[in-house]
Amino acid sequence: MAMSGTYVTDVPLKGSAEKHYKRWRSENHLAPDAIGHLIQGVTVHEGDWDSHGTIKIWNYTRDGKEEVLKERIEIDDENMAVTINGLDGHVMELLKVYVTTFHFIPESEDGCVCKITMIWEKRTEDSPEPIEFMKFVEKMIADMDDHILQNQE
Repeated sequence: MAMSGTYVTDVPLKGSAEKHYKRWRSENHLAPDAIGHLIQGVTVHEGDWDSHGTIKIWNYTRDGKEEVLKERIEIDDENMAVTINGLDGHVMELLKVYVTTFHFIPESEDGCVCKITMIWEKRTEDSPEPIEFMKFVEKMIADMDDHILQNQE
């Protein structure tokens, strides 16, 4: 098994790239209402909702277990991309490096693709590869689409 790697996938979305980007860039506080079956809370630890470098704490449920992630966000408005850098929490118990980028690419007036790139490095050789975290992130992005569509009209 590899000690490090990169996962990349495309998630087709029906909502606009702009609305999806805005939701993941600066409207994380809406996640519990939109996808509460996955995300139960998001709080700002340092900074504010709309700033590059803000540190947030996410409370989420993965595989039926409550978990926490402390992360620092990087914002790229020009490319409509948000990067999450893991700092602490459950995923960081297994990984030394956890960096996930959501890049929203317009495909039509009302649809887009979210290219998810996850860069990771395991803490130990015995740690599993984080494919389950990638599946969780894909589900988060896909499930948010329904909420975006409800509010797009």
